[in-house]
Amino acid sequence: MAVEQRIPCCLFLLRVGVFIVMFMWTLDKFVNPDHAAQVYAFFFAIGGLGATAFYVIGGLELLVILAFVAGLFKRFTYAIVLLLHAGSTLAAWRQYLDPFANLLFFAAWPMLAACVTLYLLRDLDTLWVIPAGTHVSSPNR
Repeated sequence: MAVEQRIPCCLFLLRVGVFIVMFMWTLDKFVNPDHAAQVYAFFFAIGGLGATAFYVIGGLELLVILAFVAGLFKRFTYAIVLLLHAGSTLAAWRQYLDPFANLLFFAAWPMLAACVTLYLLRDLDTLWVIPAGTHVSSPNR
């Protein structure tokens, strides 16, 4: 397989991998909003949000990550995913102070590197994306 084919394949795999993690975090807001509330209170010092707030946040996140995995609006969706993940990675700073009690938190760093890579190489991420300018037309045109 030529390099011209390997790069889009690798970027696609990174995009899907990042999407899977973000999708599970998003689903958590719908399935277990109490857990999401605890996470926001502990890591982001944002307390007092109810289930409705997490349904709204989850809905907005879902729209972004679905557009992200489809390769839509790359400049914006890849940047938003990068910022969301960077925020959560940096917000967990206390966990890094006791590394062997919190080893799983270190998985956030390679994922952050994947998000940065996807953003910087977004123009080369062409495998299984919805092309720009594609519109869904109604059958009653």
